[in-house]
Amino acid sequence: MRILVVNPGSSSLKLGLLDGEDQTLLDREHDGTGGRIDREALEATVREAGVVDAVGLRFVHGGARYSGPVLIDAEAAAYLATLIDLAPLHQGPALEAYEALRRLLPQTPVVACFDTAFHHDLPAAAKTYPIPAEWRERWAIRRYGFHGLSHAYASRRAAELLGRPLSELRTVTCHLGSGASLAAVEGGRSVDTTMGFTPLDGLVMATRSGSLDPGLVLWLVIHGGLSAEEVLDGLDRRSGLLALGASRDLREVLAGPDRELALGVYTHRLRALIAAMAAAMGGLDALVFTGGVGEHSAAVRAGVAEGLGFLGVAVDSAVNAASGDREISAGGAAVRTVVVSAREDLEISRQVRELLG
Repeated sequence: MRILVVNPGSSSLKLGLLDGEDQTLLDREHDGTGGRIDREALEATVREAGVVDAVGLRFVHGGARYSGPVLIDAEAAAYLATLIDLAPLHQGPALEAYEALRRLLPQTPVVACFDTAFHHDLPAAAKTYPIPAEWRERWAIRRYGFHGLSHAYASRRAAELLGRPLSELRTVTCHLGSGASLAAVEGGRSVDTTMGFTPLDGLVMATRSGSLDPGLVLWLVIHGGLSAEEVLDGLDRRSGLLALGASRDLREVLAGPDRELALGVYTHRLRALIAAMAAAMGGLDALVFTGGVGEHSAAVRAGVAEGLGFLGVAVDSAVNAASGDREISAGGAAVRTVVVSAREDLEISRQVRELLG
């Protein structure tokens, strides 16, 4: 089965064609503009791909309805459209990609694979917000979590690298990219995560603030005179690294004059939430870094490890500075630390094959 993987991100469109052995036959990435996909690029890739037996399409949000991949039809598409306001930078482009694929490949099954699905069965204590019950019930408000495709793959790949059964491991997976989140993965199952009802919660990100005092948001509206739209734009598109170091690119921040403050705030939040994820599992066996920053920033990994020695985390500086999928633990460290290349395409392919048999 030749599977075309379509991954619309907040700022890019990633396209890949995998054969029956999950070998990459085609790999393309195109810049996105204004939350819209590049239809011409998608059409050109479909023509170049030739035979496509199925399409795996990444959706950030599956809502309360979907706990696994689903074959998209008109009813599913209509439901997914109701979730656009929960993930506006991703959900709209994914639906736009689906409409284009329906025209380009009318006889080819398109399978939606959801970032929220991995976290769908979080324990009640982890997913329930202590807000009025009528709010939770009326609007299906809960912690949904995101980056599930990446967390699922990274936890399995780490177990392979360590030669341990996934079922025996308590793992914290760190997906650190433009968006960033952690997951507490116990025995292969997500039991806690840092993103919440929307992808704005949790860690400091490229342009998103991460967790804030909700009273601050209310103060900005009631006393600061900002509209809800202005606050959303500020927290979603003008905060995070961009606000701390004048760039959304961590490499530029680390080379700039605001390096100390920006890296300090970034790693302070990261260490604190890694410890929280470990607490949710009663301990930690493996710490996994993935995503653009997680894979390529030795400085971030070293800074995190330095502050988590009390948990048993320590990294070897020489191996930490290398590249590729590898263990970077220092000798004798109680917690095994691993770097894994983000391969959401392989997770999407796996889910498509399982669903279609």
